[in-house]
Amino acid sequence: MKKIIVLLCMGFSFFTTFGSSGLKQRKYLINTLIKIADPVLVNLSQNTLKKNMPVESNNGRESIHNSTYLEGFGRLVAGMAPWLELGPDESSEGKLRVKYLELVLKSLKNGVNPNSPDYLNFHQPGQSLVDAAFLSQGLLRAPNQLLAKLDAETKSNLIKALQLTRKTTPGQSNWLLFSGMVETLLLKLTGTCEQSKIDYAIQKHAEWYKGDGVYGDGKDFHFDYYNSFVIHPMLFEILEQMKAMNVSTNLSLELQSKRMVRYAEIQERMISPEATYPITGRSLAYRFGNLQALSLVAQRKMLPHGVSEGQVRSLLYQVIKRQMEASGTFTKDGWLRLGIAGFQPEIGEVYISTGSLYLCSEAFLILGLPANDSFWQVPEEDWTAKKTYKGLSIPIDHAIND
Repeated sequence: MKKIIVLLCMGFSFFTTFGSSGLKQRKYLINTLIKIADPVLVNLSQNTLKKNMPVESNNGRESIHNSTYLEGFGRLVAGMAPWLELGPDESSEGKLRVKYLELVLKSLKNGVNPNSPDYLNFHQPGQSLVDAAFLSQGLLRAPNQLLAKLDAETKSNLIKALQLTRKTTPGQSNWLLFSGMVETLLLKLTGTCEQSKIDYAIQKHAEWYKGDGVYGDGKDFHFDYYNSFVIHPMLFEILEQMKAMNVSTNLSLELQSKRMVRYAEIQERMISPEATYPITGRSLAYRFGNLQALSLVAQRKMLPHGVSEGQVRSLLYQVIKRQMEASGTFTKDGWLRLGIAGFQPEIGEVYISTGSLYLCSEAFLILGLPANDSFWQVPEEDWTAKKTYKGLSIPIDHAIND
């Protein structure tokens, strides 16, 4: 009894827990997510984002400054949305979600208001399409707690803002999915859209499939993480929305699901025993956002045979923890900095800036599984590579032919 009183008097935060390893890991991940989110959401909700957000980039063009604010907000919402969609409840976590739901809704209201000092850049052709798509992805992931809570003015402004991105004609690459995602949300909000953009994005990606769960980024194969950053999640979620709205497509949701699951299976096997991954391809400053596909498959209860919830939870926790705790990851004011393990500005391509980095939030999709879900309750388990180099038994691996 004395020990309990002492601990309570020490001022333990909400995120201190005495539960299973899974619940401790969940609370660490929530703590990390809100640490990432706070500077963006607090400032945008108060109309001070453009005033206070630092902009680090290897590109001195003013266009980077114009786009970075929408990048930060849109990408952050995409990753936070499944957790927010759990909604308020009487638990400490549920009450915390109330705070962040209010911050996101206030930020969105300011961000789409043309009269706001923090009106976000939906109008300038190019990068605005990309991050309007990530914002759309996030809003579609929280239909009850975000979309349904929009006031009439914000909804109208959002629709107008999304329509402005039609000025951009995407190239023959994953960018087609950005148009497809924006039009998908417009269809959800208004009942109409430019359906041809959705159909064309699906058609071209069906043509660009290379096999064994991997799509080309355009007609060519690139050894990077864009299958996870963009292609699998957006293609899956567009197809999911089309099926729900009884819109026919020339690639089935079932086939795309099979391909995405296989890609996630490969991702799980690529994580080393030390919770690292191959440093290959572009946009590495998105950090563990490259594990979006694996996190999405886990959140949707689609993990393949032989890949357990305990091992995926442990893997994601360890990868995130290793990178977030590296020295130099954050500025003194809490903003993310360029790098993978700390501050490594040389890895940032010319299109990368501070806002871009918030795509790392996509790894937190598993937080959309509530605390009482089996994902957080099952025992911790080593992932495949860690088992392998301990000399433990692992399942054999096979390609899929589809």
